Amino acid sequence: MDPQSQPTHSATSNRPIPHLALLIPMLAAIVAITPLAIDMYLPAMATLAQSFHTDITTVQQSLSLYLGGYALGMLCFGPLADRIGRRPMVIMGLTGFMLISLLIGLAQEVEVFLVLRFLQAFIGAAATVVVPGYIKEVYGDNTAKGMSYVSLIMMLAPLLAPSIGSLILELGEWHLIFFIQSAYALLLLFLVLILLKMPSDKDLNTRSQKSFLGAYATVFSRPGVKLNIASGVLTSFAFFCYLTASPFVYMEVFSLDKSLFAILFSINVGALMLANIINTRIVSRYGSLRMLHVSTFFGTIAGVGLLTVNLLDMSYHFTVLMLIPLMGSLGIMSVNADAIVLMKFKQETGTATAVIGTLRFGFGALAGPLLAVFYNGTAVPFSALMLGAVLLVGICQFNRPKHQRQPKDTANN
Repeated sequence: MDPQSQPTHSATSNRPIPHLALLIPMLAAIVAITPLAIDMYLPAMATLAQSFHTDITTVQQSLSLYLGGYALGMLCFGPLADRIGRRPMVIMGLTGFMLISLLIGLAQEVEVFLVLRFLQAFIGAAATVVVPGYIKEVYGDNTAKGMSYVSLIMMLAPLLAPSIGSLILELGEWHLIFFIQSAYALLLLFLVLILLKMPSDKDLNTRSQKSFLGAYATVFSRPGVKLNIASGVLTSFAFFCYLTASPFVYMEVFSLDKSLFAILFSINVGALMLANIINTRIVSRYGSLRMLHVSTFFGTIAGVGLLTVNLLDMSYHFTVLMLIPLMGSLGIMSVNADAIVLMKFKQETGTATAVIGTLRFGFGALAGPLLAVFYNGTAVPFSALMLGAVLLVGICQFNRPKHQRQPKDTANN
């Protein structure tokens, strides 16, 4: 299914759905509020510290608070979306994100700023946690294809956000960054109210009747889910290892300047985008499980190569050459592992998304401390941790029971 093609019905209903050329970019834009909120204000860290008459380490705490608020929000709103529907969550999430972003821009004290950043993330999670469920509704057995389209579009957000933040600072004060975030959410809310009308919004059969804890018990007890959740979490851990270590590796270990680092970082983002394009083209033919297995195999080869070139203390060119296929493999591993999990559910997709997202952020946060523990002034620790994560994905996938090796939409709630 091409993203510009128009399906007449969803995977679970005979009611029409919006045109995919509008729907997929809109869903991607909703998910993108998170990387935009995280990355747009990074260039303003020093300015914020000066404005609030505090040190930059205090302002940096807002990043951890945002991640914590987002994880907690997903845990709260995932099961709620399964009970009352996705559309109310999107409207509430975007409305809250819009209003709180406006208040952040008006904040005069750092304590108020920190609290509002936590609330911005918490309420924003209500909008983003439902997006994978909408994708599954549209694409059904080809959920990984839809998720690749969304990932492909939203990857532009973290790539462009710091540059956008820097440009905004050239035009005005830091307050303008959050006013623009508020305007972005308002525009999305307007589009959602007009365009986002899906069959599941009126189909009560798609709603879960389980309690908050019961929904989570259902997710963790469903056969074939835990190993794929673990695979996605380990993939996310490898991503965070790269994000955390890449500035040090390129600029300290290999003594590259900031401009070359930015180019190499963009190349790796390009590898992720290319991998998602490839996945959209062939996942329908081969299936998510086979794509996950094949990408894990190639990711392992690239990971071994990455560790080898750094153990041999080779030039940065070889690290770059190994990272390109490794990052591409991680991109395919990530979307297919998540898609396999979502295909197991009909009524608990929000809860499943909350589990995936919270564990990804939680384990991803371990990357920094672990890299610090194994720090030796070289690129070996980050190479070893990335390879270790990929190897653990392989163990999860290839040691599963035979009856769980065929991905099926077993949404038999």
